[in-house]
Amino acid sequence: MSALKDKYLRLAAEFENYKRRTTKERADLFKTANQELMVALLPVLDDFDRARHHTKDTDDASAVRESIDIISNKLQKTLSQKGLVPMEAKGGAFDPELHEAITQIPAPSDELKGKIVDEIEKGYYLGDKVIRHAKVVLGQ
Repeated sequence: MSALKDKYLRLAAEFENYKRRTTKERADLFKTANQELMVALLPVLDDFDRARHHTKDTDDASAVRESIDIISNKLQKTLSQKGLVPMEAKGGAFDPELHEAITQIPAPSDELKGKIVDEIEKGYYLGDKVIRHAKVVLGQ
């Protein structure tokens, strides 16, 4: 009987250690999960700093626009590599799982009746999960 009790106590202690260890591992994972993304975004932040420095004394709007375009493309590429995918909503069918209807307007054509006429705010997937619903205008 005491062997069985001893075995039970050891098993309970092992389980408590397992729970404590996995809880700590999860906490560590959450702390460092953002680190990979932050490290990937640092070059984009550096580009913003360089662009601000090199365009601060210019009146050339095209130079500023070009800097913004380059940085925007780099940011989009970095986020895409991390699994961010923009939704394509305009002209498609309304899906309440993906879209949030802001308003309805008279459809500009018969093909757009009941469809998405305009996109106010782009929606995004992270992998296959919706992380932001697209805000859309429906044709009626």
